[in-house]
Amino acid sequence: MSDAVDAIIGQWAKERPDAVEGLWPVELFGRVQRLALVVERSVKATAAAHGLDVGEFDLLATLQRSGPPYALTAGTFLKASMVSSGTITNRVDKMEAKGLVERVRDGEDRRTVKIRLTERGHEVTRAAFADHLANYAKLLDDVDRDLVEESGATLRRVLEALGDTSIT
Repeated sequence: MSDAVDAIIGQWAKERPDAVEGLWPVELFGRVQRLALVVERSVKATAAAHGLDVGEFDLLATLQRSGPPYALTAGTFLKASMVSSGTITNRVDKMEAKGLVERVRDGEDRRTVKIRLTERGHEVTRAAFADHLANYAKLLDDVDRDLVEESGATLRRVLEALGDTSIT
């Protein structure tokens, strides 16, 4: 069976036979990019159903999984994401206006401001996360679970080889 990436490789092979040996990375990266697009569309729809954009959902989920007191500095978010400090500030401003997070001063160092989930933020996160997991499962309904686990393990090895071993 062939897919869109096979077609792309085939087109390049015809157009640039001299580049055929260099096309091997497209086997992985082309499919990862296409998979990311499929997943992103679905994740956007799930987040939107809860009045969130993907970035807001990500920030809420990061706060929730951090555990009590469900508060992190903006700098922590910067390390875990690939956005600017201005983007984090704007995102937090919007979420604060929605009552999902609040800014609080650190008890030990008053200069440090943390972003903390509100009770409303917890409620929205719990509901959105449940739908997010259900959405992921639905996307993979027709895919053998062993194949998913094997693919995940393979991608982990690729990410490790690329030096992407931690989010912090």
